[in-house]
Amino acid sequence: MMAAMQAQCARLPDGRLHFHHGPMDIIIGAEGNLAALTAAHQGAWERFKTILEELVQELSALRRPVQGACPVAGPIAKRMWSACQPYQASFITPMAAVAGSVAQELLRYYVVPGIKRAWVNNGGDIAIHLAADESIRAGLYSNLARFNAQQLQKGITVDGQFEVHSSSPVRGVATSGWRGRSFSLGIADSVTVLAATAAQADAAASVIANAVNINDSRVIRRPACELKDDADLGAIEVTIDVPSLETDLVDQALAAGLARALVLGAQGLICTAVLVCQNRCLSTEMTTENTFDLPAHEHETIAALRREYA
Repeated sequence: MMAAMQAQCARLPDGRLHFHHGPMDIIIGAEGNLAALTAAHQGAWERFKTILEELVQELSALRRPVQGACPVAGPIAKRMWSACQPYQASFITPMAAVAGSVAQELLRYYVVPGIKRAWVNNGGDIAIHLAADESIRAGLYSNLARFNAQQLQKGITVDGQFEVHSSSPVRGVATSGWRGRSFSLGIADSVTVLAATAAQADAAASVIANAVNINDSRVIRRPACELKDDADLGAIEVTIDVPSLETDLVDQALAAGLARALVLGAQGLICTAVLVCQNRCLSTEMTTENTFDLPAHEHETIAALRREYA
């Protein structure tokens, strides 16, 4: 993270705001009365300008594994640490929840009377505000390898959509996978998580994506520190390329990720997860009737997992 560069703000043609500062690239949409929106936008912008420097001040602590008492003081840093704390039995740093935690911090300015709904999208990790009886629809784009300039110009075709209603506990959405902007230990093209907060969704998506994994020499991995000097993962090997794999291996990896997701759901850490790998998909919401074309043994695996973690 570099704090010296200038924060930038622009209004997009459709009325949404675009905030940019260093590694942070944020899109904000909101609906409500003009006075409330104006105040919320101004508050969010003023807060945004301070965030990068605030995080840089505690960056060394944020790159260390979560363990023991919380060592950070800033509100976003504390949110990052708290979101990752449930996973401290394995290696995780607060950086696993940075994007969702920043989005959540900016959303605070929109949770006020006069604003019907708002969403803060920080690189695909989204914090959501919904007033009573409001809802929001989000798209699922499962594989970044398919993204190209033509889609950017003519519109993105999503792989699926989901609706979040105000009656739902979901207020955060996050996606992780080996093709994303952050490192992953697994082979998932994407894992999308819906949770009570964006910070919780962000941390859980990273954990579940890491679990979508197999031991296969054709998967290319490298120590994170060789790819990025200041990587918080140090010498831990991360995935940099996944070849086309046999269907049974893909299903094995997805089943491992689903097992992790179901445990997190039972612990109340997530609401829903959608796992995608090489055009195959599993979800914590799936039943044996809607698991696409999975073979019989995977239906049996899913049923057993649900019985174990019900």
